[in-house]
Amino acid sequence: MTDTPSAAADALSAVDAAVQGELRLLDPDVRPSPELVGALLHPEFTEIGASGRLWDRDSVLVALAERPGNGVRPLTASWMRGVQLTPDCVHLTFDTDDNGRLAHRSSLWRRTEAGWLLYFHQGTPYINDEEL
Repeated sequence: MTDTPSAAADALSAVDAAVQGELRLLDPDVRPSPELVGALLHPEFTEIGASGRLWDRDSVLVALAERPGNGVRPLTASWMRGVQLTPDCVHLTFDTDDNGRLAHRSSLWRRTEAGWLLYFHQGTPYINDEEL
C-alpha cells in the first residue's frame, strides 16, 4: 500500500468500517440476534474465547442467542484501535469489561462482496493491576 492521501483515506475508511462492525457486535440489542450477528460474521469465522474455548460461527450464534439477559451492565469496550494490514484485511485490538471480567481482544476483519466481516477473534483475560 502506498502512502498517498487516497491510500491513507482508504485505510482510514477500512479501519472505520471494522470498528463500526465491532461496535455493532458489542451492542446489547444486536448480540442476542442470530440474524444481526450472523450478518457481521464471515462464513469461516473462528474464535478463541477468553475462556480458551474454540468457537466456530454456528456455535457463537447459538451461544449468544441463549445467553441469559443482560448482566449488571452492558459489555463495554475501550482502547479500540486498528490498522489495515492489506487492502482486504483490518486488525483491531481493544479491551472489554463484561461485568468485571476484563479481556484484551484482537479481531481480524475481511472485506468481502458482502462488506467487512469478522473473520477471526481472540479474547485473553487480564487482571487490572491498578485495582490490586
